[in-house]
Amino acid sequence: MSGGLRLAVGTLTTIPVGDLGVPDRRTGRDAMLLAPIAALPLGLLAALVVAAGTALRLPDAVIGTLVVAALAVATRGMHLDGLADTVDGFGAGWTRERALEVMRRGDVGPMGAAALVLTLLCQVAAIDALLVVRQSWLVVGAAVVVSRTACPLLCAKGVPAARPDGLGAVVADTVPAPFVVGWVLAGAGIMTAATHVAGDSLLRGADAVLLATMALLWLARSARRTFGGVTGDVIGGGIELHWTVLLIGLTLGVVS
Repeated sequence: MSGGLRLAVGTLTTIPVGDLGVPDRRTGRDAMLLAPIAALPLGLLAALVVAAGTALRLPDAVIGTLVVAALAVATRGMHLDGLADTVDGFGAGWTRERALEVMRRGDVGPMGAAALVLTLLCQVAAIDALLVVRQSWLVVGAAVVVSRTACPLLCAKGVPAARPDGLGAVVADTVPAPFVVGWVLAGAGIMTAATHVAGDSLLRGADAVLLATMALLWLARSARRTFGGVTGDVIGGGIELHWTVLLIGLTLGVVS
């Protein structure tokens, strides 16, 4: 599965992995299965930013902003670009062909721009709220890793590719259901352990993962209805959606 791991790291982060060649669907499946593992450096980066900001006594809102900025740089902003293109596609979805055409263009429309601004604001505000929790660096870092379980979920068997080309054609409809369920349960376990170590409720982490998973299921259903399936943009946007809803779920009941 080394080819899949290299594809996951090279696609989801800025870490150089050399020439990937033309991946086949087996490599694409392995990449989506290993996406949360490939995100471990991103989780470590987020945790270090929180820990350093806390040690320097920076304002919580500044720390949240720095975390979001660091992740954007470390992922080339590709997931944010995917989010904007996906929302623009939904907004222009008079027909499947028009929606896909809008998504393929490089510009960002008003709906995509609004989605970016609101999503980033939610992420910063949620991290700000989480910093009152003990060991918040662990919770934020774990959430980054768990958010990448969006990849196997959106590439589950039965979720087709919207186009015959592009990343979606390589990875869509490749991940067997047992592995998808396994990653969702593993994500719930990771977040439960992280929130427990942080001195928070045992159920908060699992509840947050449940909310984020429901959001991803909605996205998969909407993408299939509007686009005919998923694309690389939908997968990138799904990561941002999962990460945002997960953060919001983790803040429910947190008292500053």
